[in-house]
Amino acid sequence: MMRILAALTLGLTGAAVSSGGSWIHFLWSAPLIVGSAFLIAWGAEALQFMVSQGLALALLAWLQTLPEFAVEADIAWNAARHTEGYSDSLVTANFTGSIRLLMGFGMPTVYFIRAWMNRKNTTVEKAISLDPFHSVEIVSLFPPTIYFFFIVYRGRLDLLDSVVLLGFYVMYMFLLLRMPPEEEDESIDELPFLARVVLRRGKHGRVIGVASIFIGGGVILYLCVHPFVNSLQSLAALVGISGYFFIQWIAPFMSEFPEKVSAYGWAMKEGKAKMGLMNFLSSNINQMTMLVAMIPIVYAVSSGRWYAPILFTEDQKEEVLLTATQAALCMILLFNMKFEWWEAAGMFILWIVQFTSVIWEDDIGLAAHTIRRWSIFVNLGWTTVEIFLALIKVRRWDFPFRMRARRTPVSP
Repeated sequence: MMRILAALTLGLTGAAVSSGGSWIHFLWSAPLIVGSAFLIAWGAEALQFMVSQGLALALLAWLQTLPEFAVEADIAWNAARHTEGYSDSLVTANFTGSIRLLMGFGMPTVYFIRAWMNRKNTTVEKAISLDPFHSVEIVSLFPPTIYFFFIVYRGRLDLLDSVVLLGFYVMYMFLLLRMPPEEEDESIDELPFLARVVLRRGKHGRVIGVASIFIGGGVILYLCVHPFVNSLQSLAALVGISGYFFIQWIAPFMSEFPEKVSAYGWAMKEGKAKMGLMNFLSSNINQMTMLVAMIPIVYAVSSGRWYAPILFTEDQKEEVLLTATQAALCMILLFNMKFEWWEAAGMFILWIVQFTSVIWEDDIGLAAHTIRRWSIFVNLGWTTVEIFLALIKVRRWDFPFRMRARRTPVSP
């Protein structure tokens, strides 16, 4: 952990200079990446008042993860062209890290914030209860999660995977469109300042304002994403940590930061923690379908060969498998339409162990990636236990086709 902090400190303070000097680009590209992510997030929050209710949360989640798409596209494009510092092995780093970050860090933190805000209120239910229509996200997580296991089995990513995963996303959107309208969960007064300004400019002003925000954020992303990825790899080399680790964890943490701000803001408001959870879950579906589907397409276009599969190494297979098992566990835990304290704590502990293991597993005599392999079996074991408890009626799966038109009691 100290080495990671040292890298960030060097990047922010300019305390040293590497041989190529490209790490210096971190000083301007990182703040601009975060800034563009905030712009897109603010535009997305304004847009949700301009579209049908069924699409609002899905569009918000998709647009908030747009910086992730930019980073992943840059990696795939340059890996296909064999640009120095890029390789096929780096392609899986960003999407596996971002997906696990959403589930292992983002969702538990929503629970912790909500629990802290209600620590003195003994009448509030401990678990975060979801509404019936939230089962759409849970149902839609199932196909890509299962397909991830198939991707590991094949040991590659190609255009076939793109077609299948895009099909899963179309199914997700179809389910959303069939959902009945819901009452507005947020008023304009609760939005960020820029989103409020745009929405108060009339019908045409809204369209122009939101479009301008997205164009501005997109231009910044286009100009900054490649120097940002290069600077992360240079910082990693500067402190002796693999570039894969930095791309896997530091890049998605920064590009997803505005999304976390939105979700944590909901967690602090009475009755809206469930929206924070669903914001992360919607983003998870987007990344497991559209983000991963984009990779072979960009790779094929960049290489000039329409059949240009990305062949996985054994390490990549393990990373994708770990991501799939974590997604399966997250899905199973939500089958009862609740998020309990021990589930939040367990998922967070599993994530923090994975995240830090690259630093300490060698110090205690473990071979590289031992913790990663153990984590796969822990995820599968916990998932199996949850299924068994449901089969013997210890755990009730109030999910999703058993859900009626009724609404569950609102829980903060």
